[in-house]
Amino acid sequence: MERRHTVIDSPYGPLTLVATEGALSGLYMTGQRHRPAEESFGPRVAAEDEPFPEAVRQLTAYFAGELTDFDLPLRLEGTDFQRSVWDQLVQIPYGETWSYGELAARLGKPNASRAVGLANGKNPVGIIVPCHRVIGASGSMTGYGGGLDRKERLLAFESGRTPAPAAAALF
Repeated sequence: MERRHTVIDSPYGPLTLVATEGALSGLYMTGQRHRPAEESFGPRVAAEDEPFPEAVRQLTAYFAGELTDFDLPLRLEGTDFQRSVWDQLVQIPYGETWSYGELAARLGKPNASRAVGLANGKNPVGIIVPCHRVIGASGSMTGYGGGLDRKERLLAFESGRTPAPAAAALF
């Protein structure tokens, strides 16, 4: 399986983009929980090398406040249940949040909030598959693989409470 990666700057710190067989399979932040070992990412290439330019273009537009939905080929590796959770994450509208319980109910498994939370935490393509939009039932900021500070900042940005983060072109 051909795998390669690149690293780009973002308003939330460096992002490592990983592609498997030409499709995006990972977006990892520094210090991210459940981040795979670097050696599993394959060789590092320039952000201009395929298949990364379109992902970088869309991330640049997102951070500029110009894009609310990503449209990229993804290759997400996980269990059937994890993939069903990740499929639901992309249904959460930009600027909105759902609770873990709401997400479980939408999956037809209303008692699976904890399992949904675990699957959410294993999302390999944060930001693009917006796991940061899932919060606790009380509205509390619970868990985020990229750190609660980043989660709060992403949600504040998407809800319009803070302006688009300062970012030059990402490559």
